Amino acid sequence: MRWWKVIGVAAFVGVAASGVAIARSERRRRAYTPEQIRDRLRARHAEAAEV
Repeated sequence: MRWWKVIGVAAFVGVAASGVAIARSERRRRAYTPEQIRDRLRARHAEAAEV
């Protein structure tokens, strides 16, 4: 019975850690201005068009 508790706690910690990672990447994504996003997309499109 004790092992089930350890597994449960480990699963909870894993879910919490993935939530933190998602929140962090979301903040990083929202930090860009629309102009920056547009510029990056145009640059990526230009690179793809070269190939």
